[in-house]
Amino acid sequence: MIRFLLRIAVFLGSSAIGLLVAGWLVPGVSLSVWGFVTAVVIFTVAQAILSPFFLKMASRYASAFLGGIGLVSTFAALLLVSLLSNGLSIRGIGSWIAATVVVWLVTALATLVLPMLVLREKKTASRV
Repeated sequence: MIRFLLRIAVFLGSSAIGLLVAGWLVPGVSLSVWGFVTAVVIFTVAQAILSPFFLKMASRYASAFLGGIGLVSTFAALLLVSLLSNGLSIRGIGSWIAATVVVWLVTALATLVLPMLVLREKKTASRV
């Protein structure tokens, strides 16, 4: 159960970091303070649902596209967030492309790094 909760925390944290970095780096992307938490939750849930779906579809019908599944699911999740919440706004095709790449890259890196940080903190706390 603790491992499951840690995974959820990592996914929420990586989504939050990814959206914040996109809002900071990509012109045309804006985040509202009040809708940010909603945007993070919607993005995380959408990614959790859409990634396996797109992966299954690509492996069944177009295995050459397996490498781009993360980008496709990130774009779809960003689209859902922008439609379902006031927490994220993306204007312009270039901003959509850049935001998709930035959020995909940052969430992928954060998903790798955050568990190491959490586990390091857990090991340090258990030694005390």
